[in-house]
Amino acid sequence: MTTNHRIRRALTAGSLGLAVTVGGMAGAGTAQAADTGRTTISCSAVKVRKAPARTATVVGVAYRRDTVVYDQWAYKRSERTWYTRGTVTRRSDGKKVRGYMIYQCANPYGSTGAPTPPIPK
Repeated sequence: MTTNHRIRRALTAGSLGLAVTVGGMAGAGTAQAADTGRTTISCSAVKVRKAPARTATVVGVAYRRDTVVYDQWAYKRSERTWYTRGTVTRRSDGKKVRGYMIYQCANPYGSTGAPTPPIPK
């Protein structure tokens, strides 16, 4: 290998590493990682969706006092809405449903008056 080829190879590897790092930081503005926790559904019913959006596919429905093990929050900028991601265990039939719910219905404080996380910039 010539020296010129080695230099090009090193520059390419460095720029790819930088692109991956910057891309990871840019994507972090919409999803907030959190420690796993447990709460219950506080609304009478809430749709559990495949993605954090009102138009996303509904994968199930959770009802008041169903258990939620959550692990992430996501803010949908265009809707100005926070979502909680987790697994719901329904009391009625024991079925587990994984997806995103509106934060006010599945919040770590267990009540409808919980403060929402700060909006990412």
